[in-house]
Amino acid sequence: MTWTAPQITRTPEAYVGDERTMVEGWLDYHRQTLLLKCAGLTAEQLRTPSVAPSGLTLLGLVRHMAEVEAWWFRENFARQTVDYPYFTEKNPDADFDVTDADAEADLAVFHREVELAWAAVVGRSLDETFTEVRPKGRTFNLRWVYLHMIEEYARHNGHADLIRERLDGVTGD
Repeated sequence: MTWTAPQITRTPEAYVGDERTMVEGWLDYHRQTLLLKCAGLTAEQLRTPSVAPSGLTLLGLVRHMAEVEAWWFRENFARQTVDYPYFTEKNPDADFDVTDADAEADLAVFHREVELAWAAVVGRSLDETFTEVRPKGRTFNLRWVYLHMIEEYARHNGHADLIRERLDGVTGD
């Protein structure tokens, strides 16, 4: 039997709540939206580029966002040592190179990075600041990270929507 990305039930975003509830809800909503765009597709479909000359794929987006989660929440904010599964100094864009990628394993990496991101911020204030590890040493607060991650997912979910439509005609949501 051919492996396919699992179906998901997306939790609706909160319409009312305090700031933390709202930013966490919107971030989780966008995380789930990316998975929704992958649901029901085979590994081969997830590795299929959108349209030439672009090499952008749904699986590449999943891999990229796993590393973005690790970069902002764990390495920068929580100051954890992160062993990136794709990024290397020699190939910083390896997350998008899905030629020989294992889609099932890569989705598991994504889920794990989301769990680790949640763990890195539990009980921490949105006002808590940190200085980025590299390249510029700018100072941010956790609130900025949440807002940036919502923006990053929203942008890439637009890409994902177009890729999914190109693959099998599925649109929306």
